[in-house]
Amino acid sequence: MTRGRTTSAAQHRLDLIAVVVTEPQADDPEGDHSLSPEHVNIVDLCRETPQSVAELSAELDLPIGVVRVLIGDLVDAEFVHVNRPVPPAELPDESILRDVINGLRAL
Repeated sequence: MTRGRTTSAAQHRLDLIAVVVTEPQADDPEGDHSLSPEHVNIVDLCRETPQSVAELSAELDLPIGVVRVLIGDLVDAEFVHVNRPVPPAELPDESILRDVINGLRAL
């Protein structure tokens, strides 16, 4: 499936909870003869509803490493894109959110 590769051409950091979404302008993947049946299955699953990397691995009964390589191939071919989770360091502080809520209530 991965032709012996352990990473895709342009290695993308794919967390288990990263969400894979089919590109709206993506052509029919079955018409692309460079894609394996597993590639086509990933595109089809994500077309129905966006899926996390872990969900795709479970649904396809494939190891995470294999799914990551296949998703990397699909990102490079512009069939899918990946929405990565926000790192905890970039999330707003809870105290700031509470201050905003209290300020809104005071209005």
